[in-house]
Amino acid sequence: MEGNEMKAFMKRVDYLLVGILLFSLGLNFYHLNNAGTNTYYTAAVKSMMQNSHAFFYASFDPEGFITVDKPPVALWIQTLSAKIFGLSDFSVLLPEALAGVISVFLMYILVKPNFSRTAGLLSSLVLACSPIFVAVVRTNNVDSILILTLLIAAWAVMKAVDQKKLGWLILSVTLIGVGFNIKMLQAYMVVPAIFLFYWMAVKLTWKKRLLHLIAATVVMAGISLSWAVAVDSVPASERPYIGSSQTNSVLELAFGYNGIQRLLGQNKGTKSMGSASTAVQNKDNSSTTNTSNGQTPSNQSAAASGQAQGTTSSSNNQGAAVTDSSSSSNTQAPMGNGAPPNFQGGMGGKMGGGTGGMFGTGTAGPLRLFSSELSGQISWLLPFILFAVIGLFAEFRKTKKFDMRIKFAAFWLTWLIPMMIFFSMAQFFHQYYLSMMGPAIAALVGIGWTMLWNYFTTNDGWKSGLLPCGILTTFLFEALILNQNSQSKFLVVGTVLVGVILFILMVQRMKKETYSPALPMAALLALLILPLYWTGITINKTNNASTPIAGPGSGMGGMGGMGGMGGGARMAANMGFPGGAGNIAPEGAQDTSGNSASGSQTQDGSMTPPTNQDSASIPASAPANAGKTMDNRNQLNTALLSYLEKNYDGEKYFLATDSTQTAAPYILNTDYSVMAMGGFSGSDPALTPTKLEKMAKAGYVKFFLISGRGGMGGNQSESVTQWIKDNCEEVPSSEWQSATSSQIQTSFGRFGGETLYVYKD
Repeated sequence: MEGNEMKAFMKRVDYLLVGILLFSLGLNFYHLNNAGTNTYYTAAVKSMMQNSHAFFYASFDPEGFITVDKPPVALWIQTLSAKIFGLSDFSVLLPEALAGVISVFLMYILVKPNFSRTAGLLSSLVLACSPIFVAVVRTNNVDSILILTLLIAAWAVMKAVDQKKLGWLILSVTLIGVGFNIKMLQAYMVVPAIFLFYWMAVKLTWKKRLLHLIAATVVMAGISLSWAVAVDSVPASERPYIGSSQTNSVLELAFGYNGIQRLLGQNKGTKSMGSASTAVQNKDNSSTTNTSNGQTPSNQSAAASGQAQGTTSSSNNQGAAVTDSSSSSNTQAPMGNGAPPNFQGGMGGKMGGGTGGMFGTGTAGPLRLFSSELSGQISWLLPFILFAVIGLFAEFRKTKKFDMRIKFAAFWLTWLIPMMIFFSMAQFFHQYYLSMMGPAIAALVGIGWTMLWNYFTTNDGWKSGLLPCGILTTFLFEALILNQNSQSKFLVVGTVLVGVILFILMVQRMKKETYSPALPMAALLALLILPLYWTGITINKTNNASTPIAGPGSGMGGMGGMGGMGGGARMAANMGFPGGAGNIAPEGAQDTSGNSASGSQTQDGSMTPPTNQDSASIPASAPANAGKTMDNRNQLNTALLSYLEKNYDGEKYFLATDSTQTAAPYILNTDYSVMAMGGFSGSDPALTPTKLEKMAKAGYVKFFLISGRGGMGGNQSESVTQWIKDNCEEVPSSEWQSATSSQIQTSFGRFGGETLYVYKD
């Protein structure tokens, strides 16, 4: 590059943007290798690395018995990263963290052309500081890649409007279709914004606009359903069972469990949480068949009741049983959408009042996003946006022109408002889903500051007071968030005082003829201090990888009254839940709590067990040295592993377990394939007793590890469990448990006891 070209390039570089991107990079990558992963997905990544069959279907296990509960695109990206850099926490998290930084950059690219450089910079900075956005990009949950995909779709539709070319619109909806294959219907939350903006902004006749949008809809539907239709078209005997579905169908998973149940709750069509004993509906599973890799007689197996090894996290949108009017209720799954039976109606009935509260997301209603459960996640700057919207309406009424600036702002409002409505009403979601609101909030803050600053400097009547009033109101709301979360009273009072002082100073400046943006800009930047403080807490805490929560809340994802109260971990531990609160994971498998979920990778590709222990995961009644026998974070029973290796005769499946929760550590720490008979929660009807018998007689599986929770997996899993008990021999615990681990099992009682069975034909 020659001298003049270099100078021109340097002039084009926005150094403030570079600083914001480096800041975002630091937040996203800070101790990333210790952030932990959702082992449900990490195990799938390792399995997908081993063969193309598992890769295509996003199979949880290498042999392709059952899939995870999400489409494969984001997991494909994680798998490619692991292929390049080797399987580790860092390689799995790398794509997500990078996607977060790129999203921050795209905010600048999107906002600057229609408003100003200042608006673009502010939008990027706000997104970079958003607590729940930073929390989710530091996990291998797929939301970060989804958000990036949708932001690129937004950029493409704006190119379509600018150039009046159908091709850009097709690119935009194609990316939404790709987003559907990342996290299904969650990608469609931006469709109203994309379509409405194109209709309002592109300068074409209404007939052409209509034809373009019809064509775009067809393309979007085709891309969205391509993988689902391809998978559902394959005979069940030649592919894995679709995890978290009740009919072995991707389409049912997309529109049921990952669709309507998000709004109406997992218990739709079933009894209430307080009626766990009667919540199981009769269903016909006789037609459900499956064979892994087309080799086994069937991959269909009902989940053995409960989960093994005391693993309690099944309550989630990951693996809790999918329910509809004909399926078994999730209340039967341990720590599922409903808690275990003895939780129902317990604790004063304060499990959250339904599915929504169960995950610590507060009570559905118009003020839900301002509740103590959700306000600290993404809502910090919503009051400022309210004043920005008032300013937008005021400008429209004054000019009577619906110009591109107004249309661009309307695009982000159409992104934000439907999401606010959904999260105010929905019964089945987790705090980190709110990260989807991050881009719209960031854009509207940047846009709002620009517009309100113009009103402030022109001294345009009552509108000139919108900026100082918006800043004061937002400071007061931030103080409320601090108070809701039991922060220092000094910090609460200090926040109020800072807001009042800045308000007074800004009002005094309004009386002068000349204005400097320094004070208003400093006031707005001061509003970012507390969200950044919340983000700092988030990146420094552990047990936050499975269901990330921003701020000081518990990483357990919220369990009604226990969520975010600090006592949840101790309560879980005292009740005998290994892994404590960190392992109650409503979106996936156990959190790896800040250490490698997969341990370290050896030269032959196997994963050595992690060594760091979490003392909170051992019940009070357990022996003092219990952590030396079992890896409590990954629930790996090393004594069992040793026994199985000595008695393994080359079966297709090294071990069969109730659920993915028990299977994941053995997949991650060995090169064996483990069959999770009931999927994530243990209640997927993936197998019948008849099919399991055929598999056992064919020599595909010999050992079965069954939990002692009894009857939590539904009728189908109970019948499979009963077949195992009737047709297999119990292995004396003295042969596969050390004295210490045996005492742990005893201390876990009903919720943790395990039994190992061996099939002998």
